[in-house]
Amino acid sequence: MSVPQPTEQQAGRPVPLSILDLSPISSGSGPGDALRNSIDLARHAERLGYLRYWVAEHHFAAGVASSAPAVLIGLIAAATSRIRVGSGAVQLGHQTPIAVVEQFGLIDALHAGRIDLGLGRSGQRRAEFVGEANRAPQVAKAPAPRESKVVDGLLIPPAFSFAELAHSPRLALQAALLQQPGAQTPDFAEQVDEVIAFLEGTYRSPDGIDVHAVPGEGAEVELWILGSSGGQSAKVAGERGLPFAASYHVSPATVLEAVEAYRAAFVPSKVLSEPYVLISADAVVAEDDETARELAKPYGLWVRAIRTGRGAIPYPSSEEADAHVWTDADRELVADRVDTQFVGSPQTVAEGLRVLQRVTGADELIVTTITHRHADRVRSYELLAEEWRVSPARRTPPPEADGRPAPGHRTSGARTAGEPL
Repeated sequence: MSVPQPTEQQAGRPVPLSILDLSPISSGSGPGDALRNSIDLARHAERLGYLRYWVAEHHFAAGVASSAPAVLIGLIAAATSRIRVGSGAVQLGHQTPIAVVEQFGLIDALHAGRIDLGLGRSGQRRAEFVGEANRAPQVAKAPAPRESKVVDGLLIPPAFSFAELAHSPRLALQAALLQQPGAQTPDFAEQVDEVIAFLEGTYRSPDGIDVHAVPGEGAEVELWILGSSGGQSAKVAGERGLPFAASYHVSPATVLEAVEAYRAAFVPSKVLSEPYVLISADAVVAEDDETARELAKPYGLWVRAIRTGRGAIPYPSSEEADAHVWTDADRELVADRVDTQFVGSPQTVAEGLRVLQRVTGADELIVTTITHRHADRVRSYELLAEEWRVSPARRTPPPEADGRPAPGHRTSGARTAGEPL
């Protein structure tokens, strides 16, 4: 395994920026269009100086084409030459450790030193949650509502509860289809340890038999753990001295808990001598705030489809978003995601991201941008890269006396290749 690059923050410059791509399928287009767009965006990202280009793993989603990260990573790595390419994340609940190591070892054999293997347990957790809900319905009851709060300028909304979705027959079917009949996923920590053992060539069965991953053993991949809370993922990453990616864009309510748990559990390793934290953020950038808000308008409708159990729909146009009649329940359903999306001019969004970095202490930020038109998405990343590169490396000033959230946060009522950034 290789070691994450030294933080730019230590050199007195803005922390590096990376990209997380879901390969979104826009309404009126298909998976082929989305995948070609991802490859094109990765080329732009390399030219613009982004450090990493990660792809997500999603299944049964009409609006997302990134169902097989290893396949897509291989295609993107072949279409680029310098940018790091990886998974954000491979869901270990759906695959065995040896299968994952062989896949990423194969890619690394052709693109050595550029591949990141991000591991997540959301697939495992989804199956667990469905099982818990079916065995004991009271387990899936929604937690007591919490109020939004602003922490040093960063909006921390109430946590979203998946209690209603836990009883969905569709969700249960999807969880079952992603595993072999009768299969039981081992503990996440055990799986991570197996991945490490296969990469390092130290795997032994309980009775002492050694087997080796070919390709895979000795691969120069960076191993990451992704998590959205202060639960097992954060603890596993910290105890093994691995870099940790925490999600502000999917679970903004728990990002600070996740980072705190990781740092509290951290033990120095041969990979890292101190914690390394990457934080994700949703952002849409345009030449001015008004244009950016128009481009970001469909986001709430897209999140609504996910949270009502339909899954990610083809990403709507602004006109399709305007046609939706919003209820109070709709707005409440998506408020945490919409309110924490960074939307605006390059200056507005960059200032908001600086607040996110400062409050979380992130060593790196990874940005995900979805717009209906591919050209708008490319332009968003271009504008952000230009602003991030030229903006002064300064600490963001404390929030105003009224405690308002960082610039770029929305409210639910609001309708050349160089050095890495």
